[in-house]
Amino acid sequence: MAIEHGTRLLRPDPGVRVEALARAAGAPVSGEWVRPPEPAKGAILYLHGGGYAFCSPRTHRTLTSRLAADTGLPVLAPSYRLAPEHPFPAALEDALAAYRWLLTDLPPSRIVIAGDSSGGHLAAAMVGEALRSGLPAPGGVVLFSPWVDLSCELSVLSDREYRDPFISPALARHFGRLYVGDHNDWSDPRLSLLDCDGLELPPFLIQVAKQEVLRGEAERLAEALTSSGNRCELQVWPGQIHVFQLFNRLFPEARAAVREAADFIHTAVGIDAADEAA
Repeated sequence: MAIEHGTRLLRPDPGVRVEALARAAGAPVSGEWVRPPEPAKGAILYLHGGGYAFCSPRTHRTLTSRLAADTGLPVLAPSYRLAPEHPFPAALEDALAAYRWLLTDLPPSRIVIAGDSSGGHLAAAMVGEALRSGLPAPGGVVLFSPWVDLSCELSVLSDREYRDPFISPALARHFGRLYVGDHNDWSDPRLSLLDCDGLELPPFLIQVAKQEVLRGEAERLAEALTSSGNRCELQVWPGQIHVFQLFNRLFPEARAAVREAADFIHTAVGIDAADEAA
C-alpha cells in the first residue's frame, strides 16, 4: 500500500530501539516495542490509526519513536486485527488484551493509552470498556485527531463549514461500515464515545488540527468528558493537517505538539524532572 511505502521515507528517531513482539513469546498480540535508551518505569500503549482497515506499527514509528524519546517511556504498538477481515469488536479485544498484559507488570497509574484517528477512537473505547469490565484506569489518555463518530454524522456537519484536504466524510463512513460490519447498534458504548456519564475516566489530552473535518468531533468529545466531570485538555492547532504529529521530524509545529503530549504524559504518570535526570 502507498501509505506503507511513503512512511518509510519518514525515519524514526535514531535514539530508540525497535523490538518485534510476537505471540510466540507469550504476548497476547503481535506488534512492536519502541524503547528509549534508558526507559523509565511505565509504558505507553499506542494504537495506530488507519480507518480500522490499514496501517501498522511500522507506519507510525515516527510518532511512537518520538513519544518514546520525549517521554523516556517504552511504547507498545500492537498489530491489532483489521477490518474487513476482522470487524468489530476484534480490534477492541486486541487492545484490551494488550492493556491486560501490561497490567501484569506495571501499575495502571504508570500506563498511558494513546492513539490517532481511528486509533484514537479505539483508545477511548478501550479505556471505557476496561472500566466497565472492572479493570483499573490508566494514568492518562492522549488522542491525536480522534475519530469520534464512526457514523460520520458529525463530520458531515463539519465538512459544510470547511473542506478537509485529507479526509472526506464519505470515505470515513465507508471505513466505519467496514469496521462495524453486521453490528447495527451504533449506540453501543464500545462504539459511541459521547456518553461518558458514570465513568470516572483518567485525564485526557486531545490534539486536533483547526481545519480538519474531525475537529468538531474532537470538540464534542472534550465537551462530553468535561460535562460528565472528567478532565480533558483540548488543543486546536492552526495551520495543520490530520495527525500532523507524524511529521515531527519535518515540521516544528508537529515536534512542539508531541512535546506537549510528552509533558502531559509526564504529569499523568508522575514523572518529574528528577525522574528524567535519573
